Amino acid sequence: MQLTSFTDYGLRALIFLASLPADQMTSITEVSETYNVSRNHMVKIINQLSRSGYVTAVRGKNGGIRLGRPAAQIIIGEVVREMEPLQLVNCSSEFCHITSACRLKKALYDAVQCFLQELDKYTLADLVEDNHSLYKLLLVERPSISGR
Repeated sequence: MQLTSFTDYGLRALIFLASLPADQMTSITEVSETYNVSRNHMVKIINQLSRSGYVTAVRGKNGGIRLGRPAAQIIIGEVVREMEPLQLVNCSSEFCHITSACRLKKALYDAVQCFLQELDKYTLADLVEDNHSLYKLLLVERPSISGR
């Protein structure tokens, strides 16, 4: 199974935001430059994350983006469910003539559920707290992320 680049960069954007000091704003441009992805693509990703409540976007001169809720409350499996289509194969009868007798779709469904259940064990905070190597790679200076 491979996540779409949309979901992949969505998770990376959340990791970046969670690595910042509490309530520090950043820009979409900064996030897109950090991961070397087009700004237009990142705008779409941040819009989706914002609609889902994972990111707060503030307009204006002192605006920017930041996490929409504490990192400890952002469950990775939920983010993937929000962003990823999660349909591994097309089982519509128009596409596949064996769909009415096929057992593969049940096996794939079960596999996806196991995948998501594993991701549900992790919060965004689990990925970033005390991860000094990550902070260094993201060029983020910070003393502590207590409460994030």
